[in-house]
Amino acid sequence: MIEAFHFLRPWWLLALALPAIIIWMAGRSSDVRSQWKGLIEPHLLDSLMVEGAQRSRIRPSWLLAAALALASLAAAGPAWQRETPPFVEDTAPLVIAVDLSPTMDAIDVTPSRLERAKLKIKDIVAGRIGARSAVVAYAGSAHLVLPLTEDGSLIETYTDALATRIMPVDGKNTARALERAEAALTGEDAAGTILFLTDGVEQQAFDAFKRKSKHAIAVLGIGTQTGGPVKTPDGGFLTDATGSRMFSRLDVEGLKNLHALTGVDVATMTDDDTDIRWVSQKIRTNFAQMRAAEGDRWRDLGWWLVIPLAILFAFSFRKGWVVRVGTALLIARFLMPGEVQATDLTGMWLTPDQKGRLAYEKGDFEAASSHFADPMWKGTALYRAGKFAEALDSFAAVDSADSWYDQGNALLHIGKFEEAAAAYKKALEKRRDWPDAAFNLAVAQKLIHQKKDDEEEQQDEPNLPPDSVQFDGKGKQGKAGKMNIAEQTSELWMKNIIVSPADLMARKFAIEAQQVKP
Repeated sequence: MIEAFHFLRPWWLLALALPAIIIWMAGRSSDVRSQWKGLIEPHLLDSLMVEGAQRSRIRPSWLLAAALALASLAAAGPAWQRETPPFVEDTAPLVIAVDLSPTMDAIDVTPSRLERAKLKIKDIVAGRIGARSAVVAYAGSAHLVLPLTEDGSLIETYTDALATRIMPVDGKNTARALERAEAALTGEDAAGTILFLTDGVEQQAFDAFKRKSKHAIAVLGIGTQTGGPVKTPDGGFLTDATGSRMFSRLDVEGLKNLHALTGVDVATMTDDDTDIRWVSQKIRTNFAQMRAAEGDRWRDLGWWLVIPLAILFAFSFRKGWVVRVGTALLIARFLMPGEVQATDLTGMWLTPDQKGRLAYEKGDFEAASSHFADPMWKGTALYRAGKFAEALDSFAAVDSADSWYDQGNALLHIGKFEEAAAAYKKALEKRRDWPDAAFNLAVAQKLIHQKKDDEEEQQDEPNLPPDSVQFDGKGKQGKAGKMNIAEQTSELWMKNIIVSPADLMARKFAIEAQQVKP
């Protein structure tokens, strides 16, 4: 603690010269002998001096000097501890890395290891309301499924679509998955946690887990030691070269070695929620430890000096001048002409941004937007209130990566997809490798292409009324005159088909795997 002691505003220490000057001047003014020494002879001065009655030993000048010294020290901001700044999210980010290697289709747990892992993800996310989570899928390659998001329903949609068949590269590369998970946490100030849901970690990946990181790593083993057969996408079972069914077992010994050699927290799944509570505890513990060790800013402890400062000022109430001055200042404050408005007493001591933050936390986003002076906070409140056009104007006042990202989000809501894509590109120019911006850029580009396709379809099939309708009566004579309603319905259905999340991820992962190949 002593080595961390410092002053946040050291220039205020220069004010300590003022108490010294006051004591020196008070001492000179109270020394009557020194004032007359140059005017009266010393042998006469002794006879002329009349000592006054002994007054209180505590002189007003000393009290004033002590109060000013304490005020100077308080203003300088003594600090030796760190703290979390106000309004900062106190929930740690989480990246869930899901093993999609073929052995995760083993049925030693019902319905399968992968399906059980999906249920665990759902329970973990359900217990993290307001916290951000990301998902990474890996086998022989690793890919980002979703960047950090608070949307639990979106995470559930994409995790439900995970399947071993969508991975473009066979095998298991846990080290690459760890790199991808750490990349998803890039730019996060808060300490995060990376959770692996897997049936084993290969020995070659141990070195990657030994690297120091501010993010904690935990591994939850999925499966049983007895093992079970591995199902294939066609409903059969995985076999070896001899045609015998392969049994996959949870690599418990490998997980124990991982913990012993790297210190990574390891546990195995349970049928109840014990494992979920273990994961949640690990996330909270790591977050608390990192906050205590690093924090975000130094805690200003100067306000503790207000207590002795108030005691010193209490001595001055005997004369009554503090009461009189304070009363005069309050009267002057209320007599000053100004705009008449209804307010409460707390509003007198809060800044506009603080008032806005209080309204924001209460969910009154419109009121918050009217209070906020900071354009980013104001834009955020307008965005949450559904006023996307006004939020866009507020965000545009700031030229930063966050501002361009928020502008892109607002533009998406008002249907300006091209402008939204341009905003996300600007955000990525200012902050490279930002997964959230890259993901939203891909969404905007997809919406642009979809919009163009819809416009082309409308041009190819104009909905114009016919000039005339004529029946030739030949429809009853053969098959040539029949209208196949089933075929037309099928064609319309095929035009409106939506690609499933699983197919979308399969295509995305395949493209990413091709890009990393030499």
